[in-house]
Amino acid sequence: MPRPISSVSTSGRSRLRHAVLFFGLLSLVAAGCQARATATPAPEPTVATAAPPASTLAPTPPAFEAQPIPNGPVLLRDDLTLRQVLEAGGGTVKLVLNPADGRLYYLQPGNGIYRVNLDDGSKQRVASATAITGNAAGMAIGPDGSLYVVTNAKVGENQTRAVIRRAAPAGEDDYTWTTLASTDPYPLSNTPFDHLYNGIVVSPDGEWIYVNAGSRTDHGEVESNNDAFPDVREVALTARILRLSTTAEELVLPNDEAALADLGVVYATGTRNAFDLAFAPNGDLFAIDNGPDADFPDELNWIRPGLHYGFPWRFGIEDNPQQFPGYDAAADPRLSQDFTAVQIGAYHDDPAFPPAPGEFASPLVNHGPAAMVYRSRDGAEHDAAAEGKTLTTFTPHISPLGLVFAADTSLPADLQAGSDGSSSAFLVSWGAAGGDLTYRGQELLHLRLTKQGDNYAAVTTAVARGFQNPIDAVLIENRLYVLEFGGNGAIWELTFAP
Repeated sequence: MPRPISSVSTSGRSRLRHAVLFFGLLSLVAAGCQARATATPAPEPTVATAAPPASTLAPTPPAFEAQPIPNGPVLLRDDLTLRQVLEAGGGTVKLVLNPADGRLYYLQPGNGIYRVNLDDGSKQRVASATAITGNAAGMAIGPDGSLYVVTNAKVGENQTRAVIRRAAPAGEDDYTWTTLASTDPYPLSNTPFDHLYNGIVVSPDGEWIYVNAGSRTDHGEVESNNDAFPDVREVALTARILRLSTTAEELVLPNDEAALADLGVVYATGTRNAFDLAFAPNGDLFAIDNGPDADFPDELNWIRPGLHYGFPWRFGIEDNPQQFPGYDAAADPRLSQDFTAVQIGAYHDDPAFPPAPGEFASPLVNHGPAAMVYRSRDGAEHDAAAEGKTLTTFTPHISPLGLVFAADTSLPADLQAGSDGSSSAFLVSWGAAGGDLTYRGQELLHLRLTKQGDNYAAVTTAVARGFQNPIDAVLIENRLYVLEFGGNGAIWELTFAP
């Protein structure tokens, strides 16, 4: 999910990580110590001075602000109406459209999977937590209505195992549950950075699932779990995205790089916690990624096979300073004391930090105007949009989630896919709970995505704000449904006038 929440820290990603820990949504990664990098940090590349290409600029909606439901979200467009569909319960983690019946389903860890009746706001449980087995953390539904649920379960005192369960429809409100794949046990760090396995998406043709294997470290530091795993950082089963066949049966995923390569299941590496993944109408796969307990940008990445997305050597397009000799955490202005990783001393001079493996794929560039606040290396806060610059990709700690693409012509013209080939998408931001950057998130954002060279650029605008830790979103024609993790787990319906 966003960044689950930690009982020790109030930082946005750590808070969300704690939620993940609490519901079994986190995962681990480790890597042995190697020779230390000797390069020096590159010049600060967080922002660029280039102006947004004209083809990516979306019309700016008129200034507007309304709160039609007391204590509900604030609408920032005058063509929006709002209603609360139902309260799913706090801690609900996924909201998914079933392509087979056109209805919404949500996952509440500990209780099961529910189907929503949008007409009267009622709900019906279609699968119990007992049927799912394990601590559920992610869910997707294939074109034929098959459910795919990601679960995590502790093994012994200090390991975990991920299991991907498949539920094939077997008549009215009945499913046949089988295990598609499971991992070998792998080491927990016993910190809020155990992101576990969570995000999952089914390919449009229904042949593949893509699963997020979250990191077990904050930024690539050693996490030994009280010396149970000396010198362990990330492992073969963490910090990556896996691709598995939907027809797999009882597939075992070993905690071994060579064996995983032989299976052909590693799709991309170098992701920290890609809690949400989505396919664009053109078939391109995108994933959000949450940054560390330091003021580095959160990311949106175009995920392509075989590429490395930088973790833990790079955040956004900036170098992780801990990989360089003589790093002094006490002098790092991007660290705040309310971050767990700072409190436990995970930022420090690290002579054994492994060398970077090679070239990295860069996140999308954000041209704003929304989610553009950042902190520079001198500790000052800046707004890249106000400076006429770009950010790669979003303001730190806002935890982007709920990525959904728009393809329906019933939406307002400025929210539809463009005649220039640009895509239209929405996402929500869980929101920062730590640090002191002024932009805190908890918004619904619209993205205009335009391909530029070997990447995409985004124009980002705010559509609504004031949600309680929004964690997922679904678009049906001109109606956008937002699920809140916080509060009572409200599902909101925002309807756009054509």
